[in-house]
Amino acid sequence: MNILGHVVILLLLGEAVSQNRRNSKSNSKVPNQGKKTLNPAGEPGPAASNDDTFPVESSSVEDSKDTTVYQLTNSNDDMKLYYLKNTQVTCNDGTTAGFYLREHKGSRRWQIFLEGGWCCYNKETCDSRYKNIRRLMSSSEWPQTRKGSGILSAQSEENPHWWNANTVFIPYCSSDVWSGTSSKSRQGKETAEYAFMGSLIIREVIKDLVPKGIKQAKVVMLSGASAGGTGVLLNIEKVSGLMEQLGADAQVRGLVDSGWFLESKQQRSTECSDTASCTPTDAIKKGLRLWNGVIPEKCRQQFKRGEEWQCFFGHKLYSSLKSPVFVVQWLFDEEQLRVENIQLGSHSLTEHQWTYIQNLGRELKISFQDVPAVFAPACLSHTLITKSNWLEFQVKGTSLSRALQCWDKSLQDTSKNSKASVKGCPFHLIDNCQWPQCNPTCPALLDHTTGQEVSLLQVLMGMGFDLQKVAQELKIEVSHLLGMISNGG
Repeated sequence: MNILGHVVILLLLGEAVSQNRRNSKSNSKVPNQGKKTLNPAGEPGPAASNDDTFPVESSSVEDSKDTTVYQLTNSNDDMKLYYLKNTQVTCNDGTTAGFYLREHKGSRRWQIFLEGGWCCYNKETCDSRYKNIRRLMSSSEWPQTRKGSGILSAQSEENPHWWNANTVFIPYCSSDVWSGTSSKSRQGKETAEYAFMGSLIIREVIKDLVPKGIKQAKVVMLSGASAGGTGVLLNIEKVSGLMEQLGADAQVRGLVDSGWFLESKQQRSTECSDTASCTPTDAIKKGLRLWNGVIPEKCRQQFKRGEEWQCFFGHKLYSSLKSPVFVVQWLFDEEQLRVENIQLGSHSLTEHQWTYIQNLGRELKISFQDVPAVFAPACLSHTLITKSNWLEFQVKGTSLSRALQCWDKSLQDTSKNSKASVKGCPFHLIDNCQWPQCNPTCPALLDHTTGQEVSLLQVLMGMGFDLQKVAQELKIEVSHLLGMISNGG
């Protein structure tokens, strides 16, 4: 099918999607609290003070700007900052790492969330990161309190299944995809000013939670978004082992949001020095040495020396895990597309790029064949579980919150590798449709420059499509085509 044919299909899908989205929004009862606020430049607004503002979501792999979003908190919903007792385990710049905790007395369920934010892997990328988004490398400006949204929310209306759990948020300040074990003293001159201790930070947080009652936990869910999601895959067996060492009789499980990446198709210079010229694979290869990164032993054994970097990709690592893991992944993840220099609405796309977009969804579906617990909508977005409107998104009529509840029930009497589910309570949910935004509950498309919602017509015009040619192929008037797009977009 030629590119115009693809556009026609997309137009027709867009018309149905937009109508359904309008219907779903009008019927939605999800509260509006916690929505992102951006200034005209698409950057987050300024913080009011340390005590009443907090970053909610920071999972972009771009290290050229800070994508922190701020909101006002309610004291009853606050997570309180605690610095690690072991001050030798630090952020990149040597400041003490820490965590935020909201306790729910009487609960024996714990959620430990790993923040995202990609990584740095040499002096140039780390210096740039420290200059532009220092909060991902230092604890010096962390607020004293912060409030979670989505699955971290303390409001039952926003978070019906996990609102009353003990909730831990571990800020990302190690720039190592939560894999590092390298202190400043262990490094050479080139990067001696930075430590990379992400894996050790997780260990110390759990130790510090012992006086708070984590040894009495029945369920510990290690969750994370973007790089934090990959961090879950890399650390869940260590967390399970540590809980066992502490004498806890807890089931440790993982929730991976937007951390299930595929290897890049682009060939670039192996001597890359910055994020623009390095693929994620190149970055991980370089970073592993710098970070003294640790990898799950069972996965490491599957690859020859020098190929351990493959364990950073979920579809290569998953089969070696014992702990149950639930994977949440947009089939057309914006960061996966960005790696291939594809950004819908930002520039004209070649037919090769359109083909890649279609193939991406198909390849991700294949990678999930042996994953019993998965939620994969056919949408263009990045991260899901910390969005305040996360309950709106559905696959085959089931929300993620409902799917997680079904998964929870199944884990009471089945093993990780069983696809058994309670009748009418599914948790292996992958969209069947083939195109981006074909799911009627997809998030709206946004202009990446302004942060504003854009119509389908604006996206198509910005990509340089010739509407006259499309109308001719459809054998309709241009005015009729414009009407279709306007009504659908």
